[in-house]
Amino acid sequence: MRYLLSVLLTLLGGSAGADPLRVFVSVLPQKTFVERVGGPGVEVQVMVQPGASPHTYDPTPRQVAALARADLYVAVGVSFEDAWMGRIRAANPRMQILDSSQGIDLRAMEAPDHDAEPGHGHADEGQPKVAHGPGGQGTGPAEAGEGVGHDHQVRDPHLWTSPPLVKQMAAGIRDALTQLDPGNGPTYAANYAAFAAELDSLDREIRARLAGVANRRFMVFHPAWGYFADTYGLTQVPIERGGKEPGPRALAALIDQARREQVRVIFVQPQFSRKAAAQVASAIGGRVEVMDPLAPDYLGNLSRVASVLVEAGTPRPSVESRR
Repeated sequence: MRYLLSVLLTLLGGSAGADPLRVFVSVLPQKTFVERVGGPGVEVQVMVQPGASPHTYDPTPRQVAALARADLYVAVGVSFEDAWMGRIRAANPRMQILDSSQGIDLRAMEAPDHDAEPGHGHADEGQPKVAHGPGGQGTGPAEAGEGVGHDHQVRDPHLWTSPPLVKQMAAGIRDALTQLDPGNGPTYAANYAAFAAELDSLDREIRARLAGVANRRFMVFHPAWGYFADTYGLTQVPIERGGKEPGPRALAALIDQARREQVRVIFVQPQFSRKAAAQVASAIGGRVEVMDPLAPDYLGNLSRVASVLVEAGTPRPSVESRR
């Protein structure tokens, strides 16, 4: 009996002392997903730091050095991956790369409905388009806002704004972690099941809350909420084109469009200017809401998005009904 107890304690001690898998992700929401599935079995680092933009981010020398020791990189298709993935692979050829967008039908990015300003042209001119590599090793689509036009459509990488898609992404993370660490496979499976249940609950909550919303359109400076909109029967109307604020003519057209479509709320990200959004909101009697698709509190963030849309999209009572 003592021998069996000694063996058990030895095994438990060895498991507890095992080094966690070193995982890199591109943006903060992915850190949440990997940690929820991996638990204490993973150590996660994020490339794009809080407040930075995935459009223009350059990894620090410290991050590049840490990548040389990583076991897994979870890509999602933001634009800095296109510029850096070759160097990331070269820094650590043994590191596995999981393309989170693999197997997902990627949507096209919206372009503003207004005509381009004189001299602006189409924002996609000269911009590279990134395709999936063989065997799921590609880096995915180019990041939104890095070349959106009517003739050459860029695929939207903001998959994580849809809870059902996050559930699919989390399953890929579970499988990748299990492949690297089969001994903890049952733990990863159990963690995934718990996380998937929370995602299902969030999905049901958002659907129920948005069901009675009459106005299904909202404006965004940068069109990062397309998968959320598609999942819940909404439409996002973008303001910017290729990261550029609209000029006077385009701004006037946006204001007319917002009035015509009774838009009451405009989302802006903290990484972008609020000037154009504030001008539109002031002209239509609406409001600007700072909504960050890169927020680390994934579940709470999407719940807040739903709350704002419910408040903005529910018809205001008439004077007669308030009496």
